[in-house]
Amino acid sequence: MTSAAATRRRTRRGLRYYGVIALFLLPSLVPLVAFSIAPMLSALWASFHRWNLIGPMTWVGLDNYAHLFTDPKTGAVFLHTLLYILGVLPLTYVGGLAIALALNSRMKGRALLRGLYFLPVITSWVVVALVWRWLLSPGNGAVNAALAFFGIHGPGWWADPAWSIPSVILASAWKDVGFTMVILLAGLQAVNPDLYEAAALDGAGWWRRLFSVTLPMLSPSTFFVVILGLINGFQVFDQVYVLTAGGPNDSSRVVVQQVYDLTFRYGQAGMASALSWILFAVILLVTLVQFLGQKRWVHYA
Repeated sequence: MTSAAATRRRTRRGLRYYGVIALFLLPSLVPLVAFSIAPMLSALWASFHRWNLIGPMTWVGLDNYAHLFTDPKTGAVFLHTLLYILGVLPLTYVGGLAIALALNSRMKGRALLRGLYFLPVITSWVVVALVWRWLLSPGNGAVNAALAFFGIHGPGWWADPAWSIPSVILASAWKDVGFTMVILLAGLQAVNPDLYEAAALDGAGWWRRLFSVTLPMLSPSTFFVVILGLINGFQVFDQVYVLTAGGPNDSSRVVVQQVYDLTFRYGQAGMASALSWILFAVILLVTLVQFLGQKRWVHYA
């Protein structure tokens, strides 16, 4: 057999192989293209136009991006989003770790407690936000009532520009701490008990075992939680929209809400598409930095 014939045979065999793979991937590939990739490319095309979702598109090139980069509102919504992430991510991780450590011990009713802590995760964000809006109500909320019992004058929470972002952070941490707990608990159960025994024989106390054994062995789970938390944090919307509606005085307006308002309130779908792609670029950059930096602190057993 000549080399050319052998090459054609290998090519046909490769095409059949990849054709079979594509056939099996088709049920998931079609929705992926139809509901993810195609809308993303459409938004990219729309970002170079002036468009109100009704009339024809008008080509403006990079004008939408230039306007967003010079608009103070863009910096403000990104700042609010960043403040939210800086508040909710540490709070969720520390809370989830504390609960996971407690539930990893041999305590009675831990299976029930795991379910109770995870229950908020599967609860609708609209319901959670409405409940926290009542809890943090400045006038008759349960939180301020409890603070008043101890002689503390409670803040205005979501009605106060200085406390609107902390209000969203509290509600978000309460809802998401159960998810972090489950991930970290799974990581804790995978840690070899011999490591703790060896550390105890060396005289390591609880805190030393935590920082020298537990946290290093939990680094893959921590990495997953941090990556997911960052991505979800940049896309925060539901709790802000229901709890504060971006107010008061736009003090809690975040990026995704700005995209929503530009599209459906102001009829600037092209501008909203450009802002969406800027957000996508930021999330991609942050994620890449995390993946590149994981070699320094993530330890895989």
